Amino acid sequence: MIKLIIAEDHQALIDGMKSFLKNESDIEIVGHANDGLVLIDIVRQLKPNVVITDIRMPKCDGIIATKTIKAELPNTKVIAFSMFDHDDAISQMKEAGASGYIMKNASLQTVLEAIRAVNEGYSYFVNEAENEYETPKNELVFSSREKEILQLIAEGKSSQEIADILFIEKSTVDSHRKNMSKKIKIIGKTDLTKFALERKYDYL
Repeated sequence: MIKLIIAEDHQALIDGMKSFLKNESDIEIVGHANDGLVLIDIVRQLKPNVVITDIRMPKCDGIIATKTIKAELPNTKVIAFSMFDHDDAISQMKEAGASGYIMKNASLQTVLEAIRAVNEGYSYFVNEAENEYETPKNELVFSSREKEILQLIAEGKSSQEIADILFIEKSTVDSHRKNMSKKIKIIGKTDLTKFALERKYDYL
């Protein structure tokens, strides 16, 4: 059994991963954290096999947290979870002891692959692993209305609330949701919410 801890300051992303991974018989999410200090504390207590951590978090960033975790629990594998694929960020996480680095716009299936790979002793880095599930931002084309709806989704609005704000029918919002999901090759409201949260400020 792979004992997993997730550290991410957006609770919706944690909830999305929990929902996706709950049916995987070989993985148990034993804890989660919304900042780096809490992450270090629960890792010390629960001693997981794998940690997925955001790089940018309150109180203590993922790089420092990873260094601390690897110094105290060298057998715990760490996967960085980031919006950025900059070489320097990847290098810093490697130097800190991370075994993997995946993008937040990667599919949940990719997250699953990364967890299993690092647990088996392999490395899983975005610039080294062939990842057909990633969707490069510059290839996405959204209409003005879709951008408005994405922003409202990121703010936690329901389809009905979005319809009321934009003075359109709820069925129209649902139709836009389906179209956007097709464009970014995801399935389900949770994944679309995850995507919207990570792109919250891209279209302002």
